[in-house]
Amino acid sequence: MQRKDHLPTTAYIVMTALLGAALCLCVCIGSVNIPLADTLRVLRDVFSGTPQEEGLNASIILSVRLPRVLCVALSGAALSLAGAAMQGLLKNPLADGSTLGVSSGASLGAVISIAFGITFPSLPFAGTVVMAVLFAFLSLLLILSLAWKLDSSLSTNTIILIGVIFSMFVSSLMNIIITFSADRVQHITFWTMGSLQGSSYMNAGVLGAVLTICTSVLLSLAEELNAFAVGEENAAHIGVSVRRVKLTVLITVSVLIGVCVAIGGTISFVGLVTPHMVRMITGPNHRRLLPLSLFSGAIFLMLADLAARTLLSPRELPIGVVTSIVGAVVFIFIFYKTRKGR
Repeated sequence: MQRKDHLPTTAYIVMTALLGAALCLCVCIGSVNIPLADTLRVLRDVFSGTPQEEGLNASIILSVRLPRVLCVALSGAALSLAGAAMQGLLKNPLADGSTLGVSSGASLGAVISIAFGITFPSLPFAGTVVMAVLFAFLSLLLILSLAWKLDSSLSTNTIILIGVIFSMFVSSLMNIIITFSADRVQHITFWTMGSLQGSSYMNAGVLGAVLTICTSVLLSLAEELNAFAVGEENAAHIGVSVRRVKLTVLITVSVLIGVCVAIGGTISFVGLVTPHMVRMITGPNHRRLLPLSLFSGAIFLMLADLAARTLLSPRELPIGVVTSIVGAVVFIFIFYKTRKGR
């Protein structure tokens, strides 16, 4: 018998259908619009293993759009899941990689890797991924440690203030690095605004593998995250290993954000917008919140990427610009509601 606090099967079916519709829409529309029938035929042949017919539309879909859309969907799911987990852990609806400065830390690690050419021979982009994950984790630890030193209650205002200050400090360091990396300025600058242009199936494979592992870890901790809602002391009294859960969630979130930043650059506010909207519909139960955030983040970022590609066509906006505009409005709305509630 299915537990009532789990997400119903119907919800999974609906979200999967919406995800598939968004994927088809994003593959169809672009600088060259491709008929839906052709898109569905190509995708059907891909998933069934049927040899592809040669043609311009098939080439555009398989070589350019499909790997990009897959990377966008996986990045959106990862960032949204990370945001939902951080908000549950910190009991803070404004917690997110961008508002806490974690994305900035991951960006610093990736920029250092790009500027100084840190790579592994067998995996050209592994150096960027490792550096981004490492700096994301260290940044999160530093920010929370400073916030706890200043305010042991880890209030919203304290965490956000330190996150903003840390992001400004990191931005200064990145500008110094860019100054001494003249030959890579354009690449680094466009990358820091967030873009999944030129994504490959290898990138999608890395994102998919990381997302699968991290999703399994966080879903297994859904009950513990629910317990954190009543405070760490109360959670400990009912048998939750507070230190282990916190460390596991922090490491998992750092890996998710680090890998996304390494592949797609800084894409802000996805982890703030989608979990908050989902929470308004489903409530704070993480057994429902985490899976729905996963789907919603993928759909939201695919639509944001579609807007980035088409609003000023044939020019393309960085996807981080679109998510920042939407996220800034939602951030103000959430902050206003939080302050008014108090």
